[in-house]
Amino acid sequence: MSFDELLKDLQGEKTVQEDPNHVSFDELFNELFMSKHSSFKSFEAFLEKGSFQVKTQEDINNIPDEFLDRHVARETDFADWKSMLDTATKEYAGKK
Repeated sequence: MSFDELLKDLQGEKTVQEDPNHVSFDELFNELFMSKHSSFKSFEAFLEKGSFQVKTQEDINNIPDEFLDRHVARETDFADWKSMLDTATKEYAGKK
């Protein structure tokens, strides 16, 4: 998979066609959100720092919660993945 294909997949371009209500992680964890809550400008950079091999949203879902929670707690101002995801979802919904 090329970088462009990976980027499109992470941005949800492939899944939007399947589910029009789908919001990609790239939209949820946009540059403003990531800069505000971490030292990263992108969700992809955040994942790379954790050495997570992510090509699809399913790959993110397959990361054991304890590893993702530990990385979130270490690299962001959130205690765990769920609180990061919940906050991103609320902020995204507030913009619509």
